[in-house]
Amino acid sequence: MKFRIDKKYIHWGVTAFFVIGASIVLYYIIFHASSFNTRIQSAINIAMPIIDGMILAYLLTPLVNGLESKMLIPLFQKGNIELNTKNRKRMRAVSIVLTLIIVIFLIYAFFAMVIPQLLKSVQSIIFQFPVYVNNLETFITKLLANNPDIDDFATEMLDKYSSQISDWLNNSVIPQMNGIIKSLSLSVLSFLKSIWNLIIGFIISIYILGSKETFCGQAKKMAYAFFDRKTANSIINDFRFTHKTFSGFISGKILDSFIIGLICFPCITLMDMPYTVLISVIIGVTNVIPFFGPYLGAIPSAFLILLINPVKCLYFIIFILILQQFDGNFLGPKILGESTGLSSFWVIFSITIFGGMFGIFGMIIGVPIFAVFYAFVRKHTNSFLQKKGLPVKTDKYTQVEIITSENTFRELKDIPGNGKEKTLKLSKKVNTAKTGSAISANPETDGQKPDKIKEKTNTEK
Repeated sequence: MKFRIDKKYIHWGVTAFFVIGASIVLYYIIFHASSFNTRIQSAINIAMPIIDGMILAYLLTPLVNGLESKMLIPLFQKGNIELNTKNRKRMRAVSIVLTLIIVIFLIYAFFAMVIPQLLKSVQSIIFQFPVYVNNLETFITKLLANNPDIDDFATEMLDKYSSQISDWLNNSVIPQMNGIIKSLSLSVLSFLKSIWNLIIGFIISIYILGSKETFCGQAKKMAYAFFDRKTANSIINDFRFTHKTFSGFISGKILDSFIIGLICFPCITLMDMPYTVLISVIIGVTNVIPFFGPYLGAIPSAFLILLINPVKCLYFIIFILILQQFDGNFLGPKILGESTGLSSFWVIFSITIFGGMFGIFGMIIGVPIFAVFYAFVRKHTNSFLQKKGLPVKTDKYTQVEIITSENTFRELKDIPGNGKEKTLKLSKKVNTAKTGSAISANPETDGQKPDKIKEKTNTEK
């Protein structure tokens, strides 16, 4: 007797196995959340060099592709060199080497120009800090002398909260100095570890750049192997959209911030502001963070200027407001365009949520991540609406009245009268300008029930 395996029972068994396994994992996540988070964080720390390498490779890919398409391929074609597999590998190696040379040179040039100025500014702040404090005290004293009401209010607040501040310093801050020093030491060690991971990731990124087509081909191969063709194509298109959103937003935002920093430097130099290089770097770097970035950079910069000259601080704040209006209404839209497709509310929403979860890094990548999620939800929502024969435009669901045309007809079918089935058509006019509701064209039948209309129709007959 030949033994046959019923595939139906195998399918049920595999399904039950995965359901039980998922239930166990869910139970472990709910009731052992701290241990689960510790294990996840440990796994992320172990894989951090690889993650850094993938991020660096992703950021360097546009430059590698540009060098190949704009410079190396035309050179190979002019030299009548066949673009076979061996020559393409050589071309890729040359493009990677040129990319690394360009990136290292730009980083070196940036730090060579900026770091000395930054050190000079920081040293000046440290050495002249007592003078700045004295100037600020003098300014506040003059302000209070000319405004007795403010002087009385400030004195009352100092008397009220001075004891509380003293207790807080003596009972909270000073006893925790050992913990603060320990935290700073751990932060330094963590920074050094991050630098080491970045070096390892830089090496890994070279291998990823050299074989990026192979990795993409393997991913497509797996998609077509585990899913049907339509689903696989949909997944590949989703990944392409994700890549387009991330690359467009990140590269555009970096270019936008670089231009803002360049504009800021000559402007504040002409305004005779102190620490021009330091402030320009702060404004340019923090501008990478959407929406909140300009304010995060303006606050410490304004404080530095306030210590030296409060009047110039006011001029600087006005200048930053004008600069950010220029960036938000002209420069940013020209560079970024519709790279995210999000409204202002969703931009603020994504920055707030991801910033709360992942800090500064979350504020930078929160917008493109939420843009991808938003596009995914919109795509499937529109697909479900189309299957139900419903409109996909949001404007159709924001109208108060369904009837929108100037002249519409409502059909009242199967109204019995004298033993016969009749159909009555009543012309309706819509007065959207005044009332926004449908008004009958016939005043004699307006407001009457269908039965009354039927009786009157039979009488007329």
